[in-house]
Amino acid sequence: MREAGIDLFLLNRGNAYDGLACLFGIRNSFGFRPLVEDRGFPEDASCRLRGEFAGYGGPHHVHGTTWLTWTELDTTDWHETDASGTRTRASAAGTDTGWGRVRSVMRTLSEVHGAENVRLVAWFH
Repeated sequence: MREAGIDLFLLNRGNAYDGLACLFGIRNSFGFRPLVEDRGFPEDASCRLRGEFAGYGGPHHVHGTTWLTWTELDTTDWHETDASGTRTRASAAGTDTGWGRVRSVMRTLSEVHGAENVRLVAWFH
């Protein structure tokens, strides 16, 4: 059974568009190859997460719905650059950015529940 863990907004300190581009392909004027893009809402999401998604209007009122596992995030090449070759994934969404807190929470949860059982589900409105 899946359980919702933590709302990303609790860890967020603003819109880091370079990180959104790097991870999810949202507002990707940077030219990153997104890690995950438009995978849709996970079929096995928890009831709580389904309710939150529906509260935003579901698939008809949001865009960019996708998800990312800790395994995928943990095995990312953080030296890969954007299209210009000047920004690395690490500079956009690495441990020294606002996304570092998200990575820390996911890492901790993976130590308890297993890396393949921890994922970040995202959508944008």
